[in-house]
Formats: sequence, C-alpha cells, structure tokens
Amino acid sequence: MRDPGATSRHASGIARALSWGLVGMFVAPLGYLVWASLPWPLIHDAPIMHYLAWRIAEGATPYRDLFDMNQPGLYAIHLAILKLLGAGDLAWRLFDLAALAAACAALAVYARPWGRAAAAGSAALFAVYHLAGGAWQAGQRDFLLCPLLVLGAASVASWIERGSSASSLGWGGGLLGAALTIKPHAALLAVLLAIVIAVAAWRRRALPKLVIFVVGVALAPAVALAWLVARGAFSAWREVTFGYFVPVYTHLSGPERFVIYRWRVWIVIAVAVLLSITSAAWHRRFDARHGIAALGVGYGLVHFLGQGKGWEYQLYPLAAFAAVLAFSEVDLLMRARSFSFGVPIAASLVGIAILLTVKGGEAADAAWIWDKERLVRLVVSDLAARRRSGDLVQVLDTTAGGLHALLRLHAVQPTRFVYDFPLFQEVDEPVVRRFQAEFLRDLTAHPPRFIVVFERGWPRGTYDRVDSFPAFARWLERSYLVVAQRRDGYVIFAQRNDP
Repeated sequence: MRDPGATSRHASGIARALSWGLVGMFVAPLGYLVWASLPWPLIHDAPIMHYLAWRIAEGATPYRDLFDMNQPGLYAIHLAILKLLGAGDLAWRLFDLAALAAACAALAVYARPWGRAAAAGSAALFAVYHLAGGAWQAGQRDFLLCPLLVLGAASVASWIERGSSASSLGWGGGLLGAALTIKPHAALLAVLLAIVIAVAAWRRRALPKLVIFVVGVALAPAVALAWLVARGAFSAWREVTFGYFVPVYTHLSGPERFVIYRWRVWIVIAVAVLLSITSAAWHRRFDARHGIAALGVGYGLVHFLGQGKGWEYQLYPLAAFAAVLAFSEVDLLMRARSFSFGVPIAASLVGIAILLTVKGGEAADAAWIWDKERLVRLVVSDLAARRRSGDLVQVLDTTAGGLHALLRLHAVQPTRFVYDFPLFQEVDEPVVRRFQAEFLRDLTAHPPRFIVVFERGWPRGTYDRVDSFPAFARWLERSYLVVAQRRDGYVIFAQRNDP
C-alpha cells in the first residue's frame, strides 16, 4: 500500500522543482549577461553626470554655473562614485552591478512573503531585464529609483500586514524621499502610499503613523534644499525647474514619441501580471501586498507615459513592480497544483525569459556602443593634440560624447550650457531667447579656443540646428571660420586668430 505521506512529499518535491525551474530560466542567462556586460564603456547620460559632479567638486555651483535639469540627489551619487571609484569604465560597471544587486535584494524582500521562488524569481527577472537593455541603461536615474521605491512600498505593506513598528514607515518614507531627490516623479507613488496609510490608520485610529511617513518623505528633499541654499544655487535651480523644465522641456519630444521598447516582451509581461493578479483574487488571497504592488504598476505606467519621451529607461519602475507580481503566485500555484492558472503563468514566464535572453545577447556587444566610445576617443585625441592647458572648449552636443571628452581632458566650458538643445529648440519661447542671449554673451566675454559641434541634435536636427540661432551662426562664422578638424560625427572649429 502506498504511503500517503510519501506521495505528498513527492508531489511537494515536484512542485518545488517546477517553481525553481522557472527561476532557473532567468538565472541561467544571468551569469552570461553579467560577464558580457563587464567591458561596457561609460556612455550616453552617465558621462554628463560625471562631468557635472567633477565640476561641482571643483567648486562650480550647480544650475548657476552648470545648466542642468537633474536633481541634487543624482549629483550626490556621481560625486560619491568619482571619489570612491573614479571615472573609469570599470568603476561605472561595478557601481551599476552594485545598484542592480540592491534592486534585486529589494524585490526579494518585497516578494519573500509569497515564497522563496517568488523572491528569487522576481529578482532574477529584473536583473535579466536590466542587463538585456545594454550599456546605455547602466546607472540611469529611473533604474536607481527602483530599490528605493520597492523598499518604500515594502515597508508600507509590512506595516499593514503585521502592524510593524512606526519606525518602518519612517524608513520607508525616507527611502521614497531619497527617490524624490533623484527624480521628483516618485512623488506620485509617495502620495498613493500615503493614501493607503491614511485609510489603514483611520481604521486603526492611528493617524500619527501617517505623520511619521510624511516626515520621512520630506527629510531628504529638505536636506537637498538646504544644500542648494548653502551653495547659492537655489534661485538658479528654481529658474531652471520652473522657468524652463516644466513649461518647455516637458513638451519636447522626438519623432519616436511613446515608442515602447521591447514591446513584445512587455505584452508577455502584462499577461503574466494580469494572470497573477487574477489568480490571487480568484483564490481569495489578494492582500495589501498585492494591492500595493498593483499600485506600483499603475504608478510605473504613469511614470513612463506621463514624461512623454518614450525612453526605455523610463520603464524601470514599471518593470520592478511587474517583476514582483509576475512571480507572486508561482510558489502557491505549484504547491496547490492549480494548473488552470499555473500553466499559463509558467508559459508566460518562460516566454519572458526567452525574449529577454535573446535581447540581452543582441545588446551585449552592440556595435553602436563601441562606435560612440570610439567617437569620444577621437575627440579627446583631436583636442589633446591642439589644446594647451587652461584652454576653454565649448561643445554643442547632447549625449554623443562631448562632455565625456571634456571630462577626460579636464576641460572647462566658457558657458554653463552642458548640452545644446535649450538653445536650438522652441526658439520662440522667451526663456529660450534669454538662454541664447546669455550663451552668446558668455562666449563673447570668454572666447573658447575650440568649439566642437556634434552632428546629431536632439530632439531633431543635425548641423543645420545652428541656423536656428542666427546671431550665434554669424558669430561663429566671423570668429571661428577655420575648421581645425572635420570627422564623421563632429566638427572642431578653432579661433580665426589661433597661431
């Protein structure tokens, strides 16, 4: 006669094997993707932030001396990287992988109450998603938000479920406040979680707990604001944020507006998330943790669509909370042998793993990465051969590598404009006209020995974008008609009277 206990243990063993087999679908390519990513160079947005951090460390005042729309928390991160690790490619890879490990740990903490496979699987899914994006996704602002957002949400879920101490709400609020100093868009999730806390606290007659959360959220922004005031940067920050960023920049977009990168995998991720939520509701185990993760998914959608740019890295908060929900039912369904939901969820997870692995293989050694890195080396070489110590250099560029070259050369610009689109887009706006006047005034007062104009403009235009600023075009023609170097991708102009 068969032992029922042995049969049950055998079934449990099969369920565990199936659950961990799904986790293994993501763990298997992870080692390769990490290894393949190690040679990735510092490219795209990251060198801009490194340059800003270097200038700030040298005494420049952010916003006043360096026109940028990012928030102080991001400067703090890059200042720490430069001080502790340096500005090299390997240092950036180590930081990015450390940030990825932090995000994976946060996802595992959030998903752990649903089972070990749920915790490991959500972390592995997110890790593969990140590495499949390629070198330009490394250390992006929205990626750095993920551990802060997920742990902040986890603290609220834990408080609601177990009535944990109010200090957990303070810590959670503090993490969300830190996210605000990187990207203010995180305020939406903080507000949603505050509403959740308010409802729960009202029922428990514990409204002071909401105050603790709100104070935690406010702490990091208050520190950032005090730093701006101490550096004499507050008025310039206010001008950049509310005089340009909100009324003008938020309306800029390229022809690729609302492009959904990796849209095929997002269809399958959506299927996995919807099936998991439906399963939890059907089996009457949809709890606060599920609900808060679903709020996170909703926030992630608004975070991406609301910015109106369609850039892939803006999908990160959505990817983080989707990864949590996609694996939320795996342990329970496999253990209960609930195949009506288990099989389609497992199939969708396998599909996600395959699509991300293929994408990761394509992105691991994409030619454009090395083309951009080569362009930086060429600019550095061309300028180093002609530039004397202390010579000013102005670049007209966005993310093609101009500031990266200046970072390597430790060269300073005569103006505060670290990228050029505020000068050439929406030229009928009064604020843009003021920027143009300031730019030309500073160039005239401190003429740089070289001006490097990169071919590709953003969000549109090539070299012809200079013509949208006629006063500068005339000044350039009059004073810098000599072309020191012309290459595929950029032109270096030298002063006409340069010996």
